[in-house]
Amino acid sequence: MYQVAICDDDEQQRELMRHMLTAFSLKTNIEFHITMFSSGEQLLAHYKDQRETFHLLILDVEMGGLNGIQTAQEIRKLKIMDVQIMFLTSYPEYMVQSFDVMTFQYLIKPIQEAVLEEKLVKLHQYYQAMDKKYLVIKSDYDDLMLKYEDILWIEVIKSLTVKNKLKVITRDNSYETKGILSAYAATLTEHGFMQIHRSVLINLMHVHKFTGAQVTMLDGTSLPIGRSKIKEVKDTYTKYMIMRVQ
Repeated sequence: MYQVAICDDDEQQRELMRHMLTAFSLKTNIEFHITMFSSGEQLLAHYKDQRETFHLLILDVEMGGLNGIQTAQEIRKLKIMDVQIMFLTSYPEYMVQSFDVMTFQYLIKPIQEAVLEEKLVKLHQYYQAMDKKYLVIKSDYDDLMLKYEDILWIEVIKSLTVKNKLKVITRDNSYETKGILSAYAATLTEHGFMQIHRSVLINLMHVHKFTGAQVTMLDGTSLPIGRSKIKEVKDTYTKYMIMRVQ
């Protein structure tokens, strides 16, 4: 499921874009979770308050207050570089101004549904190509795409009522999902992760230091290392660091 933000100060245009995305979703089974914003300021406040990002921003260029290009510039200043941006405008001359904010696509109003669908297919293909850098987990009723580099660790949640419950801790949040930790380890080991304990899988890029039978992550959290794994963990981390500096 793709997280999409539509930012336009014209309610009719927001609803038109929502309708087009919904129609495309029904046609292709590519799902979108859509959040609507009526101004650039409102979208920026969302980012600053929650730091919750999107896969795609659909920004109207001609808005009162912050226009779409100014909004995109402020978002990039927040070091949010991986979100894809699609501008909507009635004036093609704005296209040149948008280059410095790494625009994904540009749509000229009135929007032709076939053209939008072509752009959405390209977006989907882009994320499929990037799939090796993302972990997809089920959280509540949604499928979430988490970048490997944003995941700090995954741990088993002890529960008397629910089996195979895991918590995925990221830079900004934590998510509960179901699964077997060893299965995640099998997938993520080649991407710099290591299972250090029967209940803990860490991302080696977020390690601060090792102390005895514990590892301290960059956020200050201490996690246990299984007694039988202490030497293996330290050897693996040493090799990982050597590979990173080559």
